[in-house]
This record gives sequence, C-alpha cells and structure tokens, in this order.
Amino acid sequence: MHRVVTMGEIMLRLSTPGFKRFSQADTFDVVYGGGEANVAVSLANFGLSAYFVSKLPTNPIGDAAINSLRKYGVNTSYVARGGKRVGIYYLETGASMRASTVVYDRAGSAIAEATEADFDFDEIFKDASWFHFSGITPAISAASANLTERALIAAKKHNVTVSVDLNYRKKLWTEAEAKETMSKLMPYVDVCIGNEEDAEKVLGFKPEHTDVTSGELEVESYKSIFKQMKEKYNFKYVVSTLRESYSASDNGWSALIYDGTSFYHSKKYDLRIVDRVGGGDSFAAGLIYGLITKDDFREALDFAVAASALKHTIPGDFNLVGINEVENLVNGDASGRVQR
Repeated sequence: MHRVVTMGEIMLRLSTPGFKRFSQADTFDVVYGGGEANVAVSLANFGLSAYFVSKLPTNPIGDAAINSLRKYGVNTSYVARGGKRVGIYYLETGASMRASTVVYDRAGSAIAEATEADFDFDEIFKDASWFHFSGITPAISAASANLTERALIAAKKHNVTVSVDLNYRKKLWTEAEAKETMSKLMPYVDVCIGNEEDAEKVLGFKPEHTDVTSGELEVESYKSIFKQMKEKYNFKYVVSTLRESYSASDNGWSALIYDGTSFYHSKKYDLRIVDRVGGGDSFAAGLIYGLITKDDFREALDFAVAASALKHTIPGDFNLVGINEVENLVNGDASGRVQR
C-alpha cells in the first residue's frame, strides 16, 4: 500500500450555525481541520496509508484533534505532543453576494513552535512514497518554515515524490515573505498545485486576462505561466484549480494540468456550495490519489476535480467521500438522485 505523508497544522474550527454572522451567533459548530490534515483524511478514505505529521498539546483539545483524524483512518503516530495550544479559526459562511469570512486565532500554537528535534524525519520518510505540504505551513512562523525545509530535505533523501499546494494566505504573511520563503522550497517539489492568485502572490507568475471576481477565466492565459513555472523549477506537473466565482453560493469548478508537453483542461462542474472550506485540499488529495493509482495524468485530474466538486456539498473541512462516489461522478452521474 502506498504510504503518503502530510505535515501541517490541524486547528479547531468554530463556525457560525447556518449562515449567521458573527454578531448574530450565540453558539458555534465545532469541527477540526487544516490543509494537510484535510488531505490526509481524503487519502485515507480512498484507501491509501495516510500519515499526518504535526504537534499538538497534551490536553483534551489536542486529544480531540487527533481523534478527529483517527476516526477516518489517518495514522497519527508521528504527531508530537507538547506546546501550549491548538490553533483556532472562526468561520462565518457567506451566501449569494456575501463572501465567507475567516478569523484566525492561531499565534503560538504547538506546531508554530515545533522544531526538527520533535520529529525523526528519517523514520517518517523511510518507507514513504509521497509527501504533501502547503504554503500555509511555512507561513505559520519562521520555525515552521525551517521545519518544512528540513522535512523536504529528508523526503528527497529518501526519494519521496513531493507535492505542494501553494495556498497563499494574506492574513498569515505578505507577498514578499511568501515569495522569499516559498521560492527556496520549490526545487524540492515535483507536483505544484495552486490557483491564479497563488501563482502570482507566491511565485510571481500572473496569467493575463483573468478576473475571478467577474466569474470569467481564460484557460489559454494559464499556458504561458505553466511553461515558465516548469522551466524555472523543473516541476513534473503544474496544476491549477479554476474557480469561477459567480457568487459565494454558486461557482464553476474545473482544473488544468501541464506535464511539459501537453495541457489538459478537465470537465467543469457548476457547484451549489454547502461548504467550500477544504475544497482545494480535497482536490490536492484527489490528484495525489489519481497520480499514484491511474495510468494517465488526465484521468488523475478528472478524479481530483470530481472529488473536490463533491466536497463542496459536505459541511466541515473533511471530504467524506469514497472512490466509488467519485468515479460515478467522473462517469457522468451528477443527477443527485437518491441511492436506494
């Protein structure tokens, strides 16, 4: 069985019920989630051996975060224990023309203060076939950025394939900080995943004639930056999700992949969104699973887009779908009919 390692922060998510504003809420819905943790859950649901690497405090909230992963089959044996707190984020879910809002309360979390001494990376990567991280992890703190680089060095020492979801978060760092840090990590990466904002803010590549706020995308404009990115960093695959934001409730969703020779644009799904948080993570997981198990990268992309389309219908950070559900959608069953 393929062993996939992800590393990052899992947080306590406090969401306003329904579509309430923060000022209206007197209770919060509680779930756990975070970029790489979300990827690990998806991969475990797809039957791969998924390991999550992080650090959590030795208290009941840390225990609950770990159990939220174990519940879905993620191996947490490499989660270090210690530190003072679990990071928190608050989510107000938008609707129609009102955007969703995230407020972070994660400074000083256990993983933000973790160091290489907390982990045995040679042990973690010795039998691994894939390592996935995102741009969120090195953005958490200088210590996290250094930790990410040490993990990448160890992964490459053990000939592990590496993927990154660029995931620019303006509330965590500036464009200049992102470019300085992430450009140093890209030489370790085989599969680069992002969207048009990530490519620009993190790596400095901007597609022309693209305005996601207008709900319009020109796929051709991505081709030149994909070629530039591959030439500069020697990625095996460059991949972008393509989100057309008609409103907070309705999006167009597809993706584009480039392997150095040919481009492929997936089927597009028109989404009515229940919860878009974790949508990109579910795409990354679907792509990893597809590239590991399928013969053609086009099939891998189609699987990833379908998996992430389904995630948008599920509350919470985690994508709780199985392979058969994804394959049914890939094969054209988008009717939503009751399965009896």
